[in-house]
Amino acid sequence: MNSLFRTLRPLLAALLAVSAFGLIARAAPVVKTDKSNFVYRLTITDRIRVAVFQEDDLAVIARIDSRGNVNLKLVGDLPVAGLTVNEAQRAVEKAYRDGRYLRSPQVTVTIEDYAPREVSIQGQVKAPGRYLLPIEATFSIIELVTKAGGLTDIARGSDVIITRVLADGSKTTFHVDVDSIIRGKKTDGKNAPPLELQAGDIVFVPERVI
Repeated sequence: MNSLFRTLRPLLAALLAVSAFGLIARAAPVVKTDKSNFVYRLTITDRIRVAVFQEDDLAVIARIDSRGNVNLKLVGDLPVAGLTVNEAQRAVEKAYRDGRYLRSPQVTVTIEDYAPREVSIQGQVKAPGRYLLPIEATFSIIELVTKAGGLTDIARGSDVIITRVLADGSKTTFHVDVDSIIRGKKTDGKNAPPLELQAGDIVFVPERVI
């Protein structure tokens, strides 16, 4: 019996190690970006190509300027920042129709070069700083906190503040209970704060009052 146990002991130890590793792997959080519901909106310094079917002389490749405009032949400046690609195509078609340059234009807009999209996180996280948003994918406040090394021991995760600059230049703030979300509790209702970050957002994690 003892010799059989000695023979099987290495095999049993290996099986226990594999089992333990599997439990650890399952327990480790996996941060994934979500592309399924993401809709990219054009932003300042995006470099886009605008082409009009059978009107090669109207094709342009240009960056969206600081005012959110792209300069088109015949039409001039057209605001496109904040629009989706499909919305921008319709806006260009409307501009050429309204200006009576083309009767039924068919426009294609493609993104040649994406502008850098950043958010910043400050306060009680282990690695505060600026972080790039993924291209054409959502990025939540929980993912940002995770990427920044997580909350410190003195962080007040129940009241994390997001400051966002709106299209008209004004600022708005949102308060997010990150602690509850990490524990699996989600905020419902009309007053639920946004969890998906936008370029330029500033996240601040305050210190817990002891």
